[in-house]
Amino acid sequence: KLTFVAKTDKFKDLARDIAMQIAATNPTSVRREEVPVEVLEHEKEILKAQALNEGKPANIVEKMITGRVEKYYKEVCLMEQVFIKNPDQTITQLINENISKIGENISIRRFTRYQLGEGIEKKSNDFAAEVMAAVKK
Repeated sequence: KLTFVAKTDKFKDLARDIAMQIAATNPTSVRREEVPVEVLEHEKEILKAQALNEGKPANIVEKMITGRVEKYYKEVCLMEQVFIKNPDQTITQLINENISKIGENISIRRFTRYQLGEGIEKKSNDFAAEVMAAVKK
C-alpha cells in the first residue's frame, strides 16, 4: 500500500514544526540567495556605521561586517535559523534529518506568514475633539 508522503505523521510533524518556526522567528526569506541585494547593502551600511561609531579601525571593520552579515543571514533566512525546538540544529539540518527518516526529498521553496491584525486599518478616535464638537452644538 502506497501512502502519499504529505499524509504521513512524520511529514505532518515536520510541517507543523516549520510553520511554528516561521511564526515564532519571522524570517524574511527561505535562503540567503533570496535576500534582496538592496536590503543586504542597506544592512551592511548600518553595520559599517555601527562599527565605525564603536571606534574600530577600518581594517577590522570589514571583518566585523562579514561576521555580522553571517549573523544577519542566520536571523532572516529560514534555512539557516536555529531550530526553536532544538538549538543545536538548524532548519536545514532538521529537513535533512527528516529526508532520511521519510525517504523523500523535501525542500521549502517559499512561505507566507500572516500577522494577526496586519492590513487592517485602525480607527483612530480623537476623544477630545469629539467632546469639543459635542459641547459646541
